[in-house]
Amino acid sequence: MGFRWRKTMDHRKILMERHEIRSLRCSYIRTITNYRKAGRTIIYTDETYINESHTTPYSWTDESNAGLKSPIGKGKRLIIVHAGGEMGIFKIANFIKPFVYQEFIMYKPNLRHFGRTHRFNAKKSDDCCKNTKNQEPTCKTPKPQSPECKPDTKLHPCAPRPVDCGYGKKPLPLYHDCPTPNRMDRIPKLRCPHGNYDEPQKKNYLRVLIIGAITLLISIGYFYYLQKPKVEIRKKKKLLKKVRKKFPEKSKDIPNKIPYLLIGGGTASFSAFRAIKSADPEARVLIISEESDFPYMRPPLSKELWCSTDDAAKELVFKQWNGTERSLFYEPDDFFMSCKDMLRNPDRSGVAVAKGWLVKRIDVVEKKAYLENDYEINYGKCLIATGAIPKNLEIFEQASDEIKEKISTFREIFDFEQIHEVCEDAEQLVIIGGGFLGSELACALARKGRNRFNVLQIFREGGNMGSILPEYLSFWTTEKVKKEGVSVIPYAEVTGVKMDENERLTLNLSNGQNVTADHVIVAVGVKANTSLAESSELEVDPDFGGYLVNTELQARSHLYIAGDCSCFYDTKFGRRQVEHHDHAVVSGRLAGENMTGACKPYWHQSMFWSDLGPDVGYEAIGIVDAELPTVGVFTKATPEDSPEGVVTATNEGMRSLTEEDAAMPPECEPYVKSDPEQRKLAEKVRKQERKAGPGEDFGKGVIFYLRDDIVVGIVLWNVFNRMNVARQVLKDERKYDDLNEVAKLFNIHEDEVVQEET
Repeated sequence: MGFRWRKTMDHRKILMERHEIRSLRCSYIRTITNYRKAGRTIIYTDETYINESHTTPYSWTDESNAGLKSPIGKGKRLIIVHAGGEMGIFKIANFIKPFVYQEFIMYKPNLRHFGRTHRFNAKKSDDCCKNTKNQEPTCKTPKPQSPECKPDTKLHPCAPRPVDCGYGKKPLPLYHDCPTPNRMDRIPKLRCPHGNYDEPQKKNYLRVLIIGAITLLISIGYFYYLQKPKVEIRKKKKLLKKVRKKFPEKSKDIPNKIPYLLIGGGTASFSAFRAIKSADPEARVLIISEESDFPYMRPPLSKELWCSTDDAAKELVFKQWNGTERSLFYEPDDFFMSCKDMLRNPDRSGVAVAKGWLVKRIDVVEKKAYLENDYEINYGKCLIATGAIPKNLEIFEQASDEIKEKISTFREIFDFEQIHEVCEDAEQLVIIGGGFLGSELACALARKGRNRFNVLQIFREGGNMGSILPEYLSFWTTEKVKKEGVSVIPYAEVTGVKMDENERLTLNLSNGQNVTADHVIVAVGVKANTSLAESSELEVDPDFGGYLVNTELQARSHLYIAGDCSCFYDTKFGRRQVEHHDHAVVSGRLAGENMTGACKPYWHQSMFWSDLGPDVGYEAIGIVDAELPTVGVFTKATPEDSPEGVVTATNEGMRSLTEEDAAMPPECEPYVKSDPEQRKLAEKVRKQERKAGPGEDFGKGVIFYLRDDIVVGIVLWNVFNRMNVARQVLKDERKYDDLNEVAKLFNIHEDEVVQEET
């Protein structure tokens, strides 16, 4: 049993609390060892030790026999090991009470044999843990010993001296007078044998082994996970969202009165500005564009820009086929005035662009334009050049929103940036449409995604550009497209679309095939943007679409319309609606000249071109329709007979400009004269004509489109800088007996000539 004294508030009263302690000898030894390591002072004592004039704790001796040199001070802890009877506990308690200044612990171990002469030398007994019956203390006379055996200590005769422990309690003999009975016999039976006293340690060892094994298994599993080939989890990547960024942010910063107002920020508007500025250097021009960019050229978006590096493409800088770099924008940003500067300086000339703003209505009587927030702008002359918007398939327009996120059209800078982002993680792109834009995009993306992603092109015709080129040339072009790395599925349309569990689109085709796509690009043509027609009471052509204008491109006396959104009257071919870059340049320039008072009719025959990579390109003029009868004359091409060759020679990627600057070759003049007699004077060199056989190489040539045997359209296949000759041929409006003779005007004749008629 053990006691603990604790100093109370009155410094005299001692609180004694009984508690259970370890009673085994082994537990006692460990406890004493721990106290010794902790620096505690250990005193061994009993009743006799007190009686032998050790009257104060100062005279007690610790286990090192050094004695206590100083009083028991504050914070001092004393371990008193008492080996006497229960009565001795109280004697020691009363003895030490006056000397208590701080908390003390007195510990009484339960030892079988313990005395002053063998403090820590008690031996283990095999039967120390055996259950024994409680025995009453008895007085026994020691047995006599033989002479050979000398006792270590002098034995006293057994004379019990009872100690009065109080009324009703049995007196107990003193320790030195009578053998002390074995107090260990009164201890309850142990739960474990003496030999298993370290069982808790074994359990700790087992616990450590289990934890170590679990840690090892986790480490092995983690290492295996790191070494295992990782399966890339396709995360849904959010595409760029189209947001109109307005500049200036507030409409009040836009001039509310302007002499020349141009609605639309494309090529036609910028061409009109140049014409206005050329005729009126002091002109003040305001361009209102729904896009968030300054005027730029669209053709490189589907051609050269895809051949540039990623960094250059992000900066919208592209390399032409000859390797020279060029910006997509017509002019740098500092070329334009800010709307605020134009508003603050009413006398200053220049051009300003209000980006991201939409004109919702025009009052053609009051000459006022109203922005989307009803901000009013007064104008002197106005041009509508809103361009065209891309078409989409009805099946995609009716699809769910999550499917629409993976379907794009292609028209603006934003569309290019979005598809450029898609290419980073795509495995297969699908392009629907086999016309100019679809074929150009297919070839450009196949070159960019070589060994990274697949490009699949689907169209309803039998070959690429099947609605424009004759069938044999369309098939030949398709083979060229395949060599660029494009997978082609002709004679097919999309009849269904759904999204699978991997968030990829599955397209059902009319031929029974199912194709998978990470993203779909729809390139099936465009339609004129006539959003202002109804609100502004402007007429739209029911057959061709587009705003109806006269030959001067006027819808009203002060309102002009140019570019893709106009349906003009062609004095040679009748009412037409053209959607090409050259037409935007020419019609915009004509509208700008007429806005300054020129009053010129539209007689120019615009051209268009397309490049299927750096090796195959063509230019066309007039009415080009695969349903018309055609005559083609071809010969072998040279390295100079390619888009790369012509750009290298002229250093100009916009072929509408190179063809415009090209002069009429002198040797061609006799052939384009209207006098038949002069044509007969020209030298005629005939080559043997033969039909093109299978696998024929259509390197370069000329295709004539006929209506009533009159040439109404011409395609120059890898023949460049001869567009003025083609315009003159169309202008003659006459029947030619031998179109091979006309083909000589384009200098395509070599040793071999191939003529095709359809």
